[in-house]
Amino acid sequence: MNIHEYQGKEILRKYGVAVPNGHVAYTVEEAVEAAKHLGTKVSVVKAQIHAGGRGKAGGVKVAKNLDEVRTYADEILGKTLVTHQTGPEGKEVKRLLIEEGCDIKQEYYVGLVLDRATSRVTMMASEEGGTEIEEVAENNPEKIFKEVIDPVVGLTAFQARRLAFNINLPKEYLSKAVKFMLGLYQAFVEKDCSIAEINPLVTTGDGEVIALDAKLNFDDNSLFRQKDISEYRDLDEEDTKEIEASKYDLSYVALDGNIGCMVNGAGLAMSTMDIIKHSGGDPANFLDVGGGATAEKVTEAFKIILSDKNVKGIFVNIFGGIMKCDVIAEGVVEATKQVGLEMPLVVRLEGTNVDLGKKILAESGLNITAAESMADGAEKIVSLVK
Repeated sequence: MNIHEYQGKEILRKYGVAVPNGHVAYTVEEAVEAAKHLGTKVSVVKAQIHAGGRGKAGGVKVAKNLDEVRTYADEILGKTLVTHQTGPEGKEVKRLLIEEGCDIKQEYYVGLVLDRATSRVTMMASEEGGTEIEEVAENNPEKIFKEVIDPVVGLTAFQARRLAFNINLPKEYLSKAVKFMLGLYQAFVEKDCSIAEINPLVTTGDGEVIALDAKLNFDDNSLFRQKDISEYRDLDEEDTKEIEASKYDLSYVALDGNIGCMVNGAGLAMSTMDIIKHSGGDPANFLDVGGGATAEKVTEAFKIILSDKNVKGIFVNIFGGIMKCDVIAEGVVEATKQVGLEMPLVVRLEGTNVDLGKKILAESGLNITAAESMADGAEKIVSLVK
């Protein structure tokens, strides 16, 4: 789950991580009032969307007086920002963060991720702050330093100091940088983050070490115990089909193709998308109905796939283990009848009760194309769509 920058800073502030003072605003007038309340000579007007690259897209402006705050707020609110992370459709700005300006001396990068190679949380830091860390990794990998963290003892002050030295932080900022990193790690672990990224972390003229920007993502599987984090969810920033899928405990991710995929199991979903691409097609989604899907779930899955206007055909690829093929077949038949399906539908069933499942499909009287294998199914749906 993603949250907005201002929400991330609210969390970090509770862990002693220094962040600029700021207020969220939903209207131009609220933006001006927020700037008045801050009372600083310089204010920053920042678009709040779930995507990076806002500054390059015109979503971050520095205002030197209240008139400029009003002008920039009016310009950004309601604007559709297109960044490298939003895709060409962009995202509409519905809220702003009005923040005090900082006397920036130097910009750095600090981030925490789960390194799956070591199965441990890793803190990364670089003196190339303010730029995309992916670009730094590609062009100047020697400027990224890492500390692998032992889960028993957590991030140590020694590791934090070593990172600070490696990224050439001036010694007068050292103690505050160590406090910053330790607080960031504590927030990451206690709030079940999947990513915590500060880009840039800045040193200021008055001797502070501050998170000028903050990106926090959270593990969806932990939200049952992170009720306060769940309240930060902004449904306006999420795909409506993904929201609907979550109501039925379905895993759905929208893609750019035209072949809808319905499978059971994440591994099978990935393989299905790969084989569709190999056969010359493009998947429109990743949809996993899980191991215990009911006919009702399958019906809802069909409705979600069909709500995507780009979908021109559907490939159902089920391996019955815990999930029984006859249950899937009943769901497919029921869904096809309910939605009045007219586009091509290819179904490949294998596993528990497969013969009964195939019989249900064959006797349904519906226009369903059977497939004997994954490859056969992919070739058939690609051919039918074309």
